Amino acid sequence: MAKFVWKDKKSSKSRDCKEIVSNIFFWMAVVEPSPSLEILVREPEGFFIWNGPPYLSGEPGVKLNKIPCTGAKFSDDGSKLMVTKSDSVISIFDCKTLREIRSFDIPNVLAAVISPCGTYLQTFQKCSSPQHKNVVLWKIENGESVYQLFQKNMTKVTWPSVRFSSDETVACRLATNEVQFFDPRDLSKGFVNRLRVPGVAAFELSKAPGSYVAAFVPESKGMPASVQIYGCGKDLQSQAVARRSFFRCSTVQLSWNSGSTGLLVVVQSDVDKTNQSYYGESKLNYLTTDGTHEGLVPLRKEGPVHDVQWSYSGKEFAVVYGFMPAMATVFDKKCNPLLELGTGPYNTIRWNPLGNFLCLAGFGNLPGDMAFWDYKEKKQLGTTKAELSVTSEWSPDGRYFMTATTAPRLQVDNGVKIFHHNGSLYFKKMFDRLYQVDWKPESVEKFGDVEDLVKAVVSVKIDEAKAPGKGSKETQAVPKAIPANPTAAKPTAYRPPHAKVAAAVQAELFGGSSSGELSKNALKNKKKREKQREKKQAEDASATGGS
Repeated sequence: MAKFVWKDKKSSKSRDCKEIVSNIFFWMAVVEPSPSLEILVREPEGFFIWNGPPYLSGEPGVKLNKIPCTGAKFSDDGSKLMVTKSDSVISIFDCKTLREIRSFDIPNVLAAVISPCGTYLQTFQKCSSPQHKNVVLWKIENGESVYQLFQKNMTKVTWPSVRFSSDETVACRLATNEVQFFDPRDLSKGFVNRLRVPGVAAFELSKAPGSYVAAFVPESKGMPASVQIYGCGKDLQSQAVARRSFFRCSTVQLSWNSGSTGLLVVVQSDVDKTNQSYYGESKLNYLTTDGTHEGLVPLRKEGPVHDVQWSYSGKEFAVVYGFMPAMATVFDKKCNPLLELGTGPYNTIRWNPLGNFLCLAGFGNLPGDMAFWDYKEKKQLGTTKAELSVTSEWSPDGRYFMTATTAPRLQVDNGVKIFHHNGSLYFKKMFDRLYQVDWKPESVEKFGDVEDLVKAVVSVKIDEAKAPGKGSKETQAVPKAIPANPTAAKPTAYRPPHAKVAAAVQAELFGGSSSGELSKNALKNKKKREKQREKKQAEDASATGGS
């Protein structure tokens, strides 16, 4: 897999074979290599790292042999790997060399998390007294403690204590009635400014860029719950840029888009006043930082909001909602429906990192149905099943979808399945006991469509297909043009880029087909063999009848 850079300065008219070959080698020379995929697999004895697909031999190669541990986690940018070896030893690995670069000996550590860019390690230790500062931020580069604080307990809302934007330019933490902001370049200064939000119980910092923070204030003394959006800059915190109030609200799920322009809020109530659901009711709200939208997302079916996810671009989001069979819809940033994905036993939506494929699935207590969609072409690519799946995620290059059945959620049938983007099964492996399977994160900008190079190679004839009979004599001399919009072909097995390039070169030089079609001579020989086979079968039949 590679990211291809188009640098053809010549016209797109047809050329002779020599010019085509020279351009092919020129294109290959400007190829920017993409990172290879890697998969972390953790069993009871420890973790190891596989090479990601494609697998030439049908089985993944082991890039890092098994290392004993009780937990492992990549940083969000994939540069570092945090490995918990015991209740007191945490090691940091460099993901390029897969070598240990730092080890921390921290007694009675209960939890640890690595910052998005792998700069800091944050640990939570068992608390002995209020004087004991049990939350510590360590700088991985030199192993020194840069900030400490006391935290009585650890919950999903309060951990990690200090949170960073995806580029680590903003850092903040939740305190009583306020959100405190730090200088990520020097955390030893403590918080440098604070945002007062009376009653704040949870917050979510926008990721890329970290320019806004959303604060949730629950219901209190007859006052409705609310979500408020503030700017992170000290001069922008005087008043909220957006606000939305909710009645019958117990908890919220906050989801920022890429670009920090929109916030999706799933409002959950423990009690359903209509008595239609034992699990309460939920509503999906949408707020924008420019104040153009503050209200409900118009869902077409009553029932709970099962899942919602932004696309990588941050311009669309997909929602699975309603009583079973659930509906799934893709909306734009103005809450206008763009694509209906149909109904079925679904409760999970996964958008691949490139934003061109979607997987709609039903996991948990559902039978594991999966439907794969091409968002750009607005069509379904295929359906399949992955029963008993606990985790599911697209590969960083957006070409493969991996599901896993892991312990302790399920103690039997543990294993990994990898599917193509169209739903066809590519790889499967079972384990006696499997605890964790994760793709190594990579920036989506490092990947491009493999088809781009093939399109570039054959594009030398596309102009003639668009405008037959026009152009120079050199253009008209080409006897046959490749259609600009070929009909959709049946999905085939994965072919590595170098094989596709070779096939394209062969097609241009020898008049064959890069799709694997037979040449005239090969077709003639095939028909000749079939006639000889039929003649022999007839002779054998007559000989048997005569005897």
